[in-house]
Amino acid sequence: MKILAIDDQQLILSSIKKRLTELSYEVKTASSNEEGILLYNSFNPDLVLLDMNMPEMSGNELVQCTGIEVVKYIRVFMKRDTPILVLSGNTDEAVILENFNLGINDYLKKPVSLDEMAARVRRIIGTAHSEEFLQKAKLEEQILRKNCVGLVIPCFNEEQRLLRSEFKAFSYKNIGYHLCFVNDGSSDNTLSVLRQLRDSNPDNISVYNCKKNVGKAEAIRQGMLRLTKDQQFDYVGFLDADLSTDFQDFNALVSVIENSDFKIVSGSRMVRVGTNINKHTPRQTISVLIQKILGMPLKDTQCGAKIMDREIASLLFNEKFITKWLFDVEIFMRMKKIYGRHSAQKLIYEQPLQRWKPSNSSKTFIKYNTKTISQITQITLELASLFKLSTKVKNFKI
Repeated sequence: MKILAIDDQQLILSSIKKRLTELSYEVKTASSNEEGILLYNSFNPDLVLLDMNMPEMSGNELVQCTGIEVVKYIRVFMKRDTPILVLSGNTDEAVILENFNLGINDYLKKPVSLDEMAARVRRIIGTAHSEEFLQKAKLEEQILRKNCVGLVIPCFNEEQRLLRSEFKAFSYKNIGYHLCFVNDGSSDNTLSVLRQLRDSNPDNISVYNCKKNVGKAEAIRQGMLRLTKDQQFDYVGFLDADLSTDFQDFNALVSVIENSDFKIVSGSRMVRVGTNINKHTPRQTISVLIQKILGMPLKDTQCGAKIMDREIASLLFNEKFITKWLFDVEIFMRMKKIYGRHSAQKLIYEQPLQRWKPSNSSKTFIKYNTKTISQITQITLELASLFKLSTKVKNFKI
């Protein structure tokens, strides 16, 4: 049996094709409505698996299109009853009802597991395999995320940490995430370990190698710029390799930005009842100073877990940072410069973490001493003259 899958995000398409092929379906994929319609005519599928939100090029600009055009083509123009299963993060009730009114067979809302997707496919068009075969072939659960997220993980001499199973397990289970590891000129075996990690899941893991050590700020900047050029990502962010903020808490940041109008969601290591976060007086002291300089009530600018809109990230990371460790402060200063203090505060959200496990190396990243004060002063004095944002920033629409 033949299935046509249409989605503009290759991270999603490749995983769907792999799972359905494992179940002996013949699968072809398309990354746009136009390509999908052409392939529908030539492939003559038994089922169309379709996303709703698929930006396409109109001249030199991306415009938002919907998979409803494909549904209309099949049901109204061609007058065919080919089964259609919509698999989308679009939860707009009007869109869902319009699809059913046009005659789709089912509508699955992301996030959803590949197992459930496969079960819906079997319910609609059946399978060539017995239930006994399907039980034996049952694979580890994988989740199709609502949006695609590019995540930068900077690495300097992290050989031992990278051998942990969390990275491989997370990239396999969470379809829609792409982990971009940036090797910051490591002197140990980090690069070799990263390449082995990439080879285990090349669709969801990539490695960017800085031949020389450039520092955490520049390593993250290079990774972020690399991801912002890939239009399949809805959001991009970064996370420390020591996983002091773990993937579970990072998922919470993503959930907030997916369901809000915020441009940046940053982790916050606030000490609260019910969390596994210890009081850290030096961090809290320096936070007060940073609040004064920024003129914004941010409680924890230095948390190494942040997620942001891909388009705004391309502006925030366009220029090099002044400092190696306090670049987070510079990110918020750039937001303030782009939008103004009042609007910037409405676009930034601090999400309290449930747990935070500082490692010995993460404690040495920022020492709360006169050197830190000096770097903050340097940022304040030099930001206006060194960071010349392009004129198109002024026309950037929220």
